[in-house]
Amino acid sequence: MLLEAKEKILDSAEELFIQFGIRSVTMDDVAREASMSKKTLYQHFDNKDGLVYEVALNHFEKETKELEEIYGNSNDAIHEILLVSQCLRKHVFRMNPSLLYDMQKYHGKAWDEYQKYKHSVIRGHIEQNIERGKEEGYFRRELDAKVLSILRVEGVQLVLNTKIFPREEFHFPNVQLQILDHFVHGLLTDLGKDKYEKYTEDEDLLITTYNN
Repeated sequence: MLLEAKEKILDSAEELFIQFGIRSVTMDDVAREASMSKKTLYQHFDNKDGLVYEVALNHFEKETKELEEIYGNSNDAIHEILLVSQCLRKHVFRMNPSLLYDMQKYHGKAWDEYQKYKHSVIRGHIEQNIERGKEEGYFRRELDAKVLSILRVEGVQLVLNTKIFPREEFHFPNVQLQILDHFVHGLLTDLGKDKYEKYTEDEDLLITTYNN
């Protein structure tokens, strides 16, 4: 029962943070969203900083499992990178632009965990994907996977910066797709270009058990 209540709090808080950012969400808001008293909420979390920290850890754990599932269900490196992009859109497109800023400025412990996750799990996955594509003949052999993994991660985060890409001027999903397409084309061999075109021309080819 206690575990169920805590999971409900984490899910409710995550949804609120995604929609409204972190700073504007109060503990009262979380209790209301979770349909419980604030007293019950404080039985599980001493303060908002602790709640933000555990929400972040819980989210990173779920995303890591998704990435592992994608790797297991993908046909090849190109298929994998496109499925990861779908996963990214599912999470990032809904995110309030202030979320990461709020985390960095007001919740340093959670921000440190985000940095660890970004540099180890996400970058590590991209490096693994690039090496896989090189072995399969779809990505160019001379590519430096470490350098390009940094470029990809920072490129995704760049799009979240509303000073660079104001939401009133740029359509966020389109910006991400443009950057992905540019990144992938920089990886491809001629064989890879043919495979990439097949995937992008026929969305049915991207359907796997991950999407079902």
